[in-house]
Amino acid sequence: MSIHITAEKGQVAETVLLPGDPMRAKWIAETFFDDPYCYNEVRGMFGYTGTYKGKHVSVQGTGMGIPSALIYCHELINDYGVKKLIRVGSAGSFQKDIQLRDIVIAMAASSTSGINNSRFINSDYSPTASYELFMKATQYAQKYNIPIKAGNVLSSDEFYEDDPNAYKHWADYGVLCVEMETAGLYTIAAKFDVKALTILTISDSLVTGEVTTSKERETTFSKMIEIALGTL
Repeated sequence: MSIHITAEKGQVAETVLLPGDPMRAKWIAETFFDDPYCYNEVRGMFGYTGTYKGKHVSVQGTGMGIPSALIYCHELINDYGVKKLIRVGSAGSFQKDIQLRDIVIAMAASSTSGINNSRFINSDYSPTASYELFMKATQYAQKYNIPIKAGNVLSSDEFYEDDPNAYKHWADYGVLCVEMETAGLYTIAAKFDVKALTILTISDSLVTGEVTTSKERETTFSKMIEIALGTL
C-alpha cells in the first residue's frame, strides 16, 4: 500500500487511465472493463482494475489540479510500477474551430503553474507527450474515423481567472485549450522515465460560453476513452 492508494502489489496494471473525476473512473471501469474490481476508495478517489480485450488496465481518479494529480502519479509509478499513464480529462476550448465534445490530444503543455520553478531555476521546461503513446492514439483515431485535434494545451492553476479574456493571449499563440494537470503529468513521467499522454474532451468553450453538464462530463465522453484504450 501507499499513503493515498490502498491497492496491494499486483492489483494495479502497468497502464492506468487518469480521469480527474473519481466518478468518471467508476463509470469507465463499469462501462469498458471486463470483471472490474475496486482497489482504492481512500478520500473517495476511486481506483479500479479490470481487463479490456484481454489486457489488464487500471483507472485511477486524481482530483483537480497538478498538486493532487502528482500525488497519485508519484505513487502509481514508484509504489506500483506503472509504466504508462494516460490522462482522460475535460478541457475548455480557446479556439473557434474547437467545439464542445471535440477531442484534443496534448502534444505539449504550457502552464501557469510554478511546479517546475524549483527544478529549472531561471529556465522554462517544456514537458511533452510520449511519442509512442501519441502515435498509437492518433493511429487508432484515424483507423476508426474519430476526428481529433492535436497541439499545445495550457495547464492552469486557476479555474476562475480574474480576467475572463486572459485566454486570448494563449489562443493567439496557438494553444488549443485549457485544463489543469498535463504539465505536471508530463514532467513526472519524464523524471521517472515512464510514458504519458493526455487525451481531452472539450467540455466548455471560453470563446462561445457553451458548457456541458457535470453528468455529461462524468458519463458521456466515450470516444476519448476508446482512443485511450486503443493504445493498449
